Amino acid sequence: MTGRRADGYHLLQTAFRFIDLQDTLHIATRDDGRITRINDIPGVPEDDDLVIRAARSLQAATGCTLGAEIELVKNIPMGGGLGGGSSDAASVLLALNRLWDCGLTREQLMELALPLGADVPVFVFGRNAFAEGVGEQLSPLSLPPRWYVIVQPDASVPTPEIFRAPELTRDSAPVRIADFSGSSTSSSLKNDLEPVAFARFPEVARIAGVVNEVLANGMQSNVLSPGRKVRMSGSGACLFVECDTPEQASWAVEQIAGRMRQRSNAEGSNAESAAVEESMTDLPYVRINRVCAGLAVHPLLEWVA
Repeated sequence: MTGRRADGYHLLQTAFRFIDLQDTLHIATRDDGRITRINDIPGVPEDDDLVIRAARSLQAATGCTLGAEIELVKNIPMGGGLGGGSSDAASVLLALNRLWDCGLTREQLMELALPLGADVPVFVFGRNAFAEGVGEQLSPLSLPPRWYVIVQPDASVPTPEIFRAPELTRDSAPVRIADFSGSSTSSSLKNDLEPVAFARFPEVARIAGVVNEVLANGMQSNVLSPGRKVRMSGSGACLFVECDTPEQASWAVEQIAGRMRQRSNAEGSNAESAAVEESMTDLPYVRINRVCAGLAVHPLLEWVA
């Protein structure tokens, strides 16, 4: 975070990296102009859903008389800081621009994307990016091949609470796009939102601590490359580990899952085992996703000029 505008929006510098973790959208056009979501998503009313808002925004901007039926099958954790909702909204803009034959350019779609959310434009931009401003100033970012382990705590971290926190650092020294060199890792960078989230949601911090213990063991035994450290994605609560090879990532998945199982088992085991793990019994349930490869471009990059 490098500052705050008079309207309350935060000025930031951030790196966006696409990974092969995705939701599924099924979209069919309608002749009556109605835009509807045909399935329920717990906690997300249809009118508040970014995919519906994106479709209506495109319809209003172009005067298109067609409508759409949209089914959204969620796989990306909701509210985890992974940009799932933003990705879905951008995909709807890209898909309906083709299905409705609107003919908007990438730049025009990015303009429509920004009011939907600061993270939506990058998914229309279609490339890993270095973002500035409120997230709308995007520069292509060349990143080396990496593989990621996503750890999803059973905890909700409300984004507005983190951004409103008085302890949030808002005057970080600016970084340069050159700082994201081929030799850089996520561990060598920082997330100003992370210490705030860890302090306010200690269960997330405890999970991060366990993951870092696993990574330390891996580095000590030369299974993992030096410099590995768990990081928080966006405003959380999801955590990620960046690995140099898929084999390293698979090792990390197995070891992290094993530690979480040990902790879970200790809660219901005999008194001696429970005593050994006494400091570990309050860790929330976590979901550990499969290994996700980093992508160079968005899968729908070629859908718009």
